[in-house]
Amino acid sequence: MDTYLGRVHLTNLERIMYPSLKATKKDVIEYYIRIAPGILPFLAERALVMQRFPDGTGHPGFYEKDAPDGTPGWVTLFTSFSRSAGKEIRSVVSDSPDTLIWLANLAALELNIPLARIDRPETPDMVFFDLDPEPPAGMTDAALAALSLQELLTDLGLVPFVKTSGKKGLHVVAPLIREYSFDETRNFIHAVGVLLAKQSGNIVSEISRTHDPGTVFIDYLQNAPGKTMICPYSLRATEYATVSMPLSWSVLVNGVSPEDFTIRTAISSKEDPWKGFFDQAERLPAVNND
Repeated sequence: MDTYLGRVHLTNLERIMYPSLKATKKDVIEYYIRIAPGILPFLAERALVMQRFPDGTGHPGFYEKDAPDGTPGWVTLFTSFSRSAGKEIRSVVSDSPDTLIWLANLAALELNIPLARIDRPETPDMVFFDLDPEPPAGMTDAALAALSLQELLTDLGLVPFVKTSGKKGLHVVAPLIREYSFDETRNFIHAVGVLLAKQSGNIVSEISRTHDPGTVFIDYLQNAPGKTMICPYSLRATEYATVSMPLSWSVLVNGVSPEDFTIRTAISSKEDPWKGFFDQAERLPAVNND
């Protein structure tokens, strides 16, 4: 018997997506239904890049920018020309619970979003700091760097938010009034990284020092047209089905691990730490590195 949920035809619900947890496609669909109120505001109006694992994370997955054959007519699509692919791309825009369920049924475990909306794809509405600890540095070091970054960005007049990457690092993101280019936001983030590197011996901001042992690299290069960030609340294709989980800064002070937030433990609570994110957009401040 065919199984439908809303407008979505569900298939292979018992297929194992995460072998270590025995988590099935049904579990993935239920997770995205549960988390829909939190994740949909960040997916709406953005050209999605999905990472799909049709046979589960025990097998290779693939990135997909173009809407697959058989995409239902009710799914919102955004057409743009891709210079790298040399053709027009029809990107999925996940603007409804039905589309989110359809993506989960496609085994699109990881949902990646650009930092700009489809109406103005060259004008970001977020600045994105990717904090990547290099062993023996770990999450504690990334958390200390994130807290230093929070203090600095707040002093500069921005409103920073923090989430786990779902892997080994942290993401600090601040909403931005849409009047700047990616060149401007990338230069701002690099300048902030340089300033923090001067204040802390284990923070680095230059590409040449990316793999220096025991450091936390503030990656600014993702702030560019066509680059993406893992969406808040998205699953990751990790052994324990971790989530890129929005956090309150107070939780970060107490220490976190990527495995604290998984398909089984991450929930959409009434205390959403990223609620009203886009209502707190500010202008890009100047940074003095003298």
